[in-house]
Parts: sequence; structure tokens; C-alpha cells
Amino acid sequence: MQKYNDSTYAILGILTTNCRSGYEIKQFIDNSLNHFWKISYGQIYPTLKRLEEEGLATVQTLVQEGKPERKEYFLTEKGKDVLKNWLEQPLTQLPVERNEVLLKLFFGRHQTKEQSLYLLADYKQKLEKLYQTYEGIEEGISRQNTNHQDAKYWLFTLDYGKRVTEAAIAWCDATIKEL
Repeated sequence: MQKYNDSTYAILGILTTNCRSGYEIKQFIDNSLNHFWKISYGQIYPTLKRLEEEGLATVQTLVQEGKPERKEYFLTEKGKDVLKNWLEQPLTQLPVERNEVLLKLFFGRHQTKEQSLYLLADYKQKLEKLYQTYEGIEEGISRQNTNHQDAKYWLFTLDYGKRVTEAAIAWCDATIKEL
């Protein structure tokens, strides 16, 4: 079986949510996956074209009055099989986080203590805002999508984000105290 990159699998998965156009896919990413997976338009459209070329998706072109044509993509059985196979594979590696605050703190002896404290306080404030965003997303899912078949899985990934953010906030408090 051909190996695809993770963004290709993400787009295959998004096509299961009834997002059909490149624009809808990008909106879905920005409103849900963006907190842990980013994909740009520059990745979406070539990937959709490749999915079509390889028989993983079909495309229908819709003529819209007064607007450009709209392409809508639909998973084929082959596309569903490729997604299912990928979902069933074990993880190949743990995710690697790129974290600017950790990088700056790692070299912290080359800056003033006050600057390190400011860096941590600013990071904590951003984390608290992110946590509030997660709570808003959770409220929206719970209120609007309670019967959606994917809602509980969306909430699982959201819970992960909330817990990681809570841990990072606690780390900021402990590190500020230690400094």
C-alpha cells in the first residue's frame, strides 16, 4: 500500500465530516484541528487533486450563479479503506513539540532573571487564554453537536488539549516560583 503523509490522512478524515470543498475543509481545520494540526490552502488543494487522481476521492463540479464553479470532493470506497488502514496502524513515533518558550528558557542564563520571569508570565497568560478558547469550543460541541456521531471523539481530543494546557500553566507557576 502506498504511504501518504499525515496531512493527506487528515484530509481523508475531514471528508468523512461532510466538508466537501477546499474552503470548507480549511474552515473545519481552522475551527477544530488547528489547535493540534495545521494545514494550509497550499497543502489542501494539491492533496485533493492527488486524492482524485489516485481514486481515493471523486469530484463534482457545481456551477453557481454569479460565483466561480465549486468543486466538491467525496471519498470513494478505496479512500475509506486507505483511511481505515491508516487509523488501524500503530503510532510510529511520539509527537515532537516545538516550543519557543522552552527553547528560550533553555538558554535562560544569557538573559536577565526579570526577562525570564516576563517570558514565563506572558506564556502563562497566553495558555490561560488558550484554555478559555478550549472551554468555549467544548461548550459549542456540547450544545450544538450532542447527537453528532463524531462529537465524543472531538471531545476526547479537546480534553487532551485542556489537560496539556493545565499542566503547562502549573509548570509556569512552579518555574516562576523557583526563579
